[in-house]
Amino acid sequence: MASHPLEHVIRAADAAITAEDFDALTDFYADDATLVVKPGLHVTGKDKIRAAFVKIAEHVRHSLVVGQGRIEVIEGADTALVIMESTLDYLDAGEKVSATRRATYVFRRDAGARWVCTVDNSYGTDLLDHCGGE
Repeated sequence: MASHPLEHVIRAADAAITAEDFDALTDFYADDATLVVKPGLHVTGKDKIRAAFVKIAEHVRHSLVVGQGRIEVIEGADTALVIMESTLDYLDAGEKVSATRRATYVFRRDAGARWVCTVDNSYGTDLLDHCGGE
């Protein structure tokens, strides 16, 4: 089975995160996109998303390496839900951390028929564990 074009888009975005090419990274987002920075903290807009990634890179001492595992793309009209395993390797307080998250992303086609991310939630449904039943 052929891969969905979004797999290539996500791979390129993850490479931009790893390379800390935040200008290129923001091009993957819609102007009104929202990023879940961590449970309870969301930012909206390209400038705030870029600033959040800069702070994340500083927090992990510029060690973040992002990769992909299994991926499922569910497309309807000009919108797609992406459910995937996102792998993360980074330093936290000097300790190496390796994690796999079951992320959820929402993409839409822009006016030029290019896929852009509108919701970036690398925590996936784990957010429910942090919402306190709200």
